[in-house]
Amino acid sequence: MIRSMTGYGRAQQQIDGRDIQVEIKAVNHRFFEFSARTPRAYGFLEEKMKSFVQERVSRGKVEASVTVITLEGSDAKVEVNAELAASYVKALREIGIKLDVKDDLSLTSLIQFPDIFAVHKELPEEEVIWNSVKTVAEQAIDAFVKMREIEGVKLKEDILSRLSFIEQAVKTVEERSPQTIKEYRERLYAKMKEVLEDKNIDESRLITEAAIFADRVAVDEETVRLKSHIAQFSSLLGEGGQAGRKLDFLVQELNREANTIGSKAQDVEIAKTVVAIKAEIEKIREQIQNIE
Repeated sequence: MIRSMTGYGRAQQQIDGRDIQVEIKAVNHRFFEFSARTPRAYGFLEEKMKSFVQERVSRGKVEASVTVITLEGSDAKVEVNAELAASYVKALREIGIKLDVKDDLSLTSLIQFPDIFAVHKELPEEEVIWNSVKTVAEQAIDAFVKMREIEGVKLKEDILSRLSFIEQAVKTVEERSPQTIKEYRERLYAKMKEVLEDKNIDESRLITEAAIFADRVAVDEETVRLKSHIAQFSSLLGEGGQAGRKLDFLVQELNREANTIGSKAQDVEIAKTVVAIKAEIEKIREQIQNIE
């Protein structure tokens, strides 16, 4: 299936005491370019996400965002500096004796000294975190790819309609071309006869030379190649997959043949048709810039 390079996917889930959110978005780009925003404590996730995304995406400028929020108390561990607490108690009692203040110390008194307590968050092993993030990332990238496929269908339909227009236009050129050659040959013959009227030149020779020069405005080969490129284009769109670069090459070939017809044809109607063909080719070129 043809896929657009533009897409967005998001997923969120609570796993093992953590709230995990993953967002993946992309725009068109000639190659694969990846960047990620991850929690500072889990910087290793950037490379993990890059490899993960590359398994499903070959082109595009992709941005991923990973948020991991530890739910209250899940990874917290409280440590008490007992020696420091004892020093505070001793100092307070000494002050009480010195100032003749009643000793009413209790555990709640020690809460006033926060440096006695240290709260540590124990980070789990990398693979534990990655397995949880990957579960959510799979949901996000499924949504991301689905959006790309939906956009790809729209692109395919638009391009096929433009190819159909070009195909009909090529038929118009083919139908008009023989008459164009005939008219050009007649004009050329008349001109040659006028220029050489006082010369003793064989009539059949003039006719032959006029025919040879007239054949130079024939566009049969170009129209055949145009139709071949259109068929290849349609085939690639039908096959799907990562066809963007191949389609880009074919659109250049379409444009090359159209330009050649425009430069060779000595006919106003064909010239108008070529202008219309090139306009559609340009629109196709713009569309395939967003195909993976």
